[in-house]
Amino acid sequence: MRKNPWIYYGKNLLIFVVSIFLLSVIVFYIARLAPGDPLVSYYGDRAEKMTAGERAWAEEKLGLHESITVQYGKWLGRAVRADFGISYKYKMDVLEVIKGRIGNTLLLGGVGFVLIFVLALLLGIWCAWNEERLIDRAICKIGTVTSCIPEFWLSLVLILIFAVELKVLPSSGAYTIGKENDLGDRILHLILPMTVVVLGHLWYYAYLIRNKLLEEVRADYVLLAKSKGVTGKSVMFRHCVRNIIPTYLSIMAISVPHILGGTYIIEMVFSYPGIGTLSYESARYQDYNLLMVICLLSGALVILCNMIAQTINERIDPRMKGPDLTENVEVIMR
Repeated sequence: MRKNPWIYYGKNLLIFVVSIFLLSVIVFYIARLAPGDPLVSYYGDRAEKMTAGERAWAEEKLGLHESITVQYGKWLGRAVRADFGISYKYKMDVLEVIKGRIGNTLLLGGVGFVLIFVLALLLGIWCAWNEERLIDRAICKIGTVTSCIPEFWLSLVLILIFAVELKVLPSSGAYTIGKENDLGDRILHLILPMTVVVLGHLWYYAYLIRNKLLEEVRADYVLLAKSKGVTGKSVMFRHCVRNIIPTYLSIMAISVPHILGGTYIIEMVFSYPGIGTLSYESARYQDYNLLMVICLLSGALVILCNMIAQTINERIDPRMKGPDLTENVEVIMR
């Protein structure tokens, strides 16, 4: 990358484009081969009462009368012009449908992502600093238990306790009807789903940080520093924590699909109007155009984050780049 960044980034861009293309092909074919009637999504109960002629006319109107390959070719031609069609269920442009929901998912997933990694770093440092003490053992046991609880089950338990029994928090939605601009109301609706997002992933990453720090603490340079009189606190925060930051950033990039998938599940349980709920509806009602865009957006985010993680890892450990053929040729020529 240092020798020729244009080739490096050009190769990554090509891999990204090819990956998105293959993903679009797979999603397009699987969606249309799956059982279900997309006309029900567009026409509702009227689709069941249609005659053969009416059904043929409706399929032609939606472009479903041709072979899947021809349909994909036409869809791809429109997609490169940023025309992804209309949503069968919502009767409007799919980008407009997503635009109305993506902000809620970014709020829940984005804030949850930041909280998870800030708290995971602090918790991992605290456990490593108190290794094998009572507080460390207690946090390890509690964290192991909480990380094994399914997110949908934890969501239902929190709804039962705080929304049904105590009636102190709302059980669903992103805001109360008519209060979409009320910040306090939005925060109240975020508390339960945000709690599940954080608890579902916090200990997994905190445990990784704890173990990585303990590896650094036992390294030879730490023993040398302590023998020279450097305090344990100074070694921990000025050397050990600093050395794991690149690895920590790589873990953050890789973890995006993990947290994103959990956020989608939580949105459905809490009836939170975000991309997760929208993806479930699009798959359930065979809303092909909407499903395609959601899958491509999610896939693009996952692929991009994996590439970022790979770049970080290569900077940390150049051996991950593989053999440099140019250097091998130079050696042979000499």
